[in-house]
Amino acid sequence: MTATASEGDDRIIRESGIDARIALIVQPVLRGIGFRLVRVHLSGQNGLTLQIMAEREDGTMTVEDCEEVSRAVSPALDVDDPIEKAYHLEVSSPGIDRPLVRKSDFTTWTGHLVKMETSIVVADRKRFKGKIAEAGEDDVLIERDKAAYGEEPTVRVPYDAIADVRLILTDDLIRDALSKDNRARKEAKKRRGEPDDDESGAEADATEEHEQEL
Repeated sequence: MTATASEGDDRIIRESGIDARIALIVQPVLRGIGFRLVRVHLSGQNGLTLQIMAEREDGTMTVEDCEEVSRAVSPALDVDDPIEKAYHLEVSSPGIDRPLVRKSDFTTWTGHLVKMETSIVVADRKRFKGKIAEAGEDDVLIERDKAAYGEEPTVRVPYDAIADVRLILTDDLIRDALSKDNRARKEAKKRRGEPDDDESGAEADATEEHEQEL
């Protein structure tokens, strides 16, 4: 089972199994309060930990946003009860070295270094490291970080072949992420009619943890 059946899910990388079931539950809730889902992952960390990674449409996510999301999704999870055991609910921002799950993510972060895994062999490999050179409609062009002898310096990877991809933390990425976050926050304040206090500190790794006992 995958989350492909979820209406309005524009992600190209989705969950499977129990994660997909949870994604189908929380996505409508997130959309209803102005957020979009990045990823759901249930792990055995500290007993059981359910991580819900989310962000606003403009890509921002504060600690207060994490708290709002946690309060909103908890009742929905209680009603549908997809997890049989007690678990910790952790709502977080994608962070700077974020996973890329939408085509728009690849466009936004063109020029930055990523680590990618594919579900099928592409150009004799299933793992790639390099910069996003171009984000197309059906695939992404990766400029290899270190091409082996005989390999082409670039490889074109279809979106539907990508299993997992995330940004690699670099100085350039940090600068760009902070700059994008600052611009997004200023624009959001303008839309709300709030004064711009020119704060540039980005809450890139905001996290709210909530322990839920069944």
